Amino acid sequence: MGIGGGSGSGKSTIVNEIIEKIGPEKISVLHHDAYYRHRPELTFEERTKINFDHPDSLETGLLVEHLEQLISGKNVEIPIYNFARHLRDSKSKKVVPCQILIVDGILVLNDDQLRKMMNLKVFVDVPPDLRFIRRLERDLCERGRSVESVTRQYLDSVRPMHEKFVEPSRQHADIIIPGGGHNLQAVQLLLALLQTLPEK
Repeated sequence: MGIGGGSGSGKSTIVNEIIEKIGPEKISVLHHDAYYRHRPELTFEERTKINFDHPDSLETGLLVEHLEQLISGKNVEIPIYNFARHLRDSKSKKVVPCQILIVDGILVLNDDQLRKMMNLKVFVDVPPDLRFIRRLERDLCERGRSVESVTRQYLDSVRPMHEKFVEPSRQHADIIIPGGGHNLQAVQLLLALLQTLPEK
């Protein structure tokens, strides 16, 4: 299952709700933003200027390889991305095959290769002002960013890339969840659908 939608739309909230209700032993999650390209040859200042909302900033081919391995029953070691340094950590994270594989990220429904692998495509739809506020709170608390840098990035790349790549990807969704994780009825419907899957 792919879960797409704008930055701050509540994708993680929905993923966490699914894991809590269905059980972590049945679900493996791959976050697309763990696959930001590793660019140690650039200075920190140069890395801060990368457009992280453009598809080219992500190593999606590696994510596709990892999904293929998981689907074939193999464990994978996925990258751990350090958002404060804009680099991958030296350590990786082990992910094991599960009954349900979830891929989430702003651009997962934009990529043709990823879409072809998905049995279910979900788009989380939330108004821009709420998404910006949530992103601002997250980046200040979790990623050590300043208000100025978050605002500048939003205006320079987040908003234009959302309009160019993210918003058009909603046309590929099987299910659209307006309001994000706070739309309890839509999340319950999604959970009910997943709970009908046969045990493996």
